[in-house]
This record gives sequence, structure tokens and C-alpha cells, in this order.
Amino acid sequence: MTQRDALETRFFARAGSPPIRWRISEGLTPYPAAVALMESEAERIAAGEADELIWLVEHPPLYTAGTSARTEDLVDPHRFEVHATGRGGEYTYHGPGQRVAYVMLDLKRRRQDVRAFVSAMEAVIISTLASMNVTGERREDRVGVWVRRPDKAPLPDGSMAEDKIAAIGIRLRKWVSFHGLALNVDPQLEHFSGIVPCGVRAHGVTSLVDLGLPVPMHEADIRLREAFEAVFGPTRDDQDG
Repeated sequence: MTQRDALETRFFARAGSPPIRWRISEGLTPYPAAVALMESEAERIAAGEADELIWLVEHPPLYTAGTSARTEDLVDPHRFEVHATGRGGEYTYHGPGQRVAYVMLDLKRRRQDVRAFVSAMEAVIISTLASMNVTGERREDRVGVWVRRPDKAPLPDGSMAEDKIAAIGIRLRKWVSFHGLALNVDPQLEHFSGIVPCGVRAHGVTSLVDLGLPVPMHEADIRLREAFEAVFGPTRDDQDG
């Protein structure tokens, strides 16, 4: 990410705001428990009773359906649990080896601009990948962050193959965000075959390990934290994690 990009996507809180709480949960977090905690924290943040929070988890294998999910994109409805969720987007997969970052930020303290917020989230992923020498890119007609795959056969139209390495899905309530992003570190990529990820049929999915980068989760977390701080401002360790 260039200096200009960083300035354009910077989403710092107003001066004097406390650092964002940074929480990492060990093991696998059940999805309903994650949603319940996010909603509770978002309410507390909106009421001024808690500082903002970024919460990192892994989930057991499951599919989630966003508000734009289409029934025909759930290829294997009996494979894993399917959870309807209020975030934007379509179907996605969560599971071990995928780092999910739930982002509970008060946009009233920042910028009340949803498009700019999504762009800032993309910038976090792109910067995280760049720190590991992976070029992540945005696409105007597709959600998430993508990597080019010159090692794969070209698409039928002759264009280069591309795979999705990270997904973004957010929701706002009282201008506080929840849900967030999912970065594929080393998930079981075959598990994505039970859905059409984010409704995109022409392209596949990848991970850091699939790209030849056996990055431990704790290392990916360090890179993510650095990228989040560059875009959203300082963080502090949260003792509730």
C-alpha cells in the first residue's frame, strides 16, 4: 500500500479516543456465541460503555449466509451447519486455519461513510498480504481481496486466473460495525466446494499455504495487527480475550 493509499483509506478515530481493544480467542469459537458477543459489544460501544474492539477467532467448519445469499449457491446444504447472518454478502465458509477478524468500530468517532469503511478493510488485507510478499487486489465487480494465479490455466476468455484469499462482510447498527473479514491462512480449501463462495463461479479460492507460504497463525496475527493499526489507529491488548 502506497503512502497515498494509506492516507486515503486511513480511518483513525478522533483525537483523544482510547486505543482499540485487541482480543484473540484460542481454540474454535462456536458461531452463535460469536454473534451474541458481537451484538452485545456493539451495543456497549454505541452506548459509550466500552472501547472499540477487534476480535480474532477461528470457527469450526460452517457456512454462513449473508443478506444477499441465493439458495442455488448452497451446493451441499447438509455438509456443515448453515447460519443465516445479518452481514452483507452471500455464502461464505469459516473453519480451522482461517483467521476471522470481527471488527466493532464506532464510525461516529471516525467517518460515517460505509463505502470508505469497506475500502479501509480491504486496505488492511492488502497491506497484510504485502508484508508477506503477496499482491492482493480489489475488483470493482467482486467483493473481497484477490490474487492473480499465473500458475493456473487461463480463463475461457483468455484472462488470467484469479483466486479469492480474503472475504469481507459487515453490518452496521447505530453506526457501530460488526462482523468483519476472513483471511485464508491454511483452511481446508476443499470445504469451500459446498457453496459458491460469495456467488462467484468463475474464480476459485486460495490461502497463504496454497500460495507456498506456510505462515503460522500467530505470525499472520502480527501482520494483521500492524495493518489494522496503520489504517484504524492504535490497539491495546484486551485482557478479556
